Amino acid sequence: MERRSYKVRGSGGLALRVLEWGPVTAPPVVMLHGIRGYAQTFAALAGSLMPNFRTIAYDQRGRGESDWDPARQYYTDAYVSDLEAVSRELQLERFDLLGHSMGGIAAIVYAAANPHRVRRLVVEDAGPGAFEDSAGATRIRQELTSAPISFESWDAAVEFMQKLRPTVTETARQERLHNMLKQRADGTWTWQYDHAGIAEARLKPEPSRAVDLWPHVEAIASPTLVLRGGRSDYLKRDTAEAMSRRNPVIQWREVADAGHYTHDDQPDVVAHLVSSFLMPPDDRGLQAG
Repeated sequence: MERRSYKVRGSGGLALRVLEWGPVTAPPVVMLHGIRGYAQTFAALAGSLMPNFRTIAYDQRGRGESDWDPARQYYTDAYVSDLEAVSRELQLERFDLLGHSMGGIAAIVYAAANPHRVRRLVVEDAGPGAFEDSAGATRIRQELTSAPISFESWDAAVEFMQKLRPTVTETARQERLHNMLKQRADGTWTWQYDHAGIAEARLKPEPSRAVDLWPHVEAIASPTLVLRGGRSDYLKRDTAEAMSRRNPVIQWREVADAGHYTHDDQPDVVAHLVSSFLMPPDDRGLQAG
């Protein structure tokens, strides 16, 4: 599968590494990863959308091969500003948007403010209250607090990830580690993201940067699909139902036997749901043309 890699400027001049799959002439879909994610996490999903879509994903600030933010501005407004900068630099006048977890929050805020630019929106396991008071939010805070700064060996990192993500496949764990870690000159391994800066923003956030998602959810005008993992500890079923009830453009689906990382846990199911939503039968001839 063809993959293109290059860098663009996000807000504040930060260099962001972008990955692309699919024909450059196909309709674009932008994908935003979660708090410790990376662009490559969407490779399989991008493959399932080819050749009908041009999938664009980027390492968000402080992650992967993108610049770390020296001011540690790891907040929703900064991620939304980065998306604005990326879409502007790539001249994306109208596109589909998918966001997972932290990326889903930014996607909701962006889509609510830009209905003329977002054709369809997919929110993967994110919604009001999930970031603040869900069991998953508590788990993420604990993981950021307890995660070691480095590992003496690759095997030690694998053991840590097995305890952290016991339900995902070994293939998914290995891929995650290869994208989350980098080796030092002394042979040890450390995170390939700004662990200290991201942890500070998550554990000791600036109160003024908090986002009440409900007004944004209610303002969305683009057709929207919310995906909730059936075993998710992050997005509550009641919240997904309420999102759909409070805004008629929103529909939601539960992905059985999937946790918070739905596209890792059930890649084929998620690929089917996303492709069916982005390209309904009535649109397929138009998209292909």
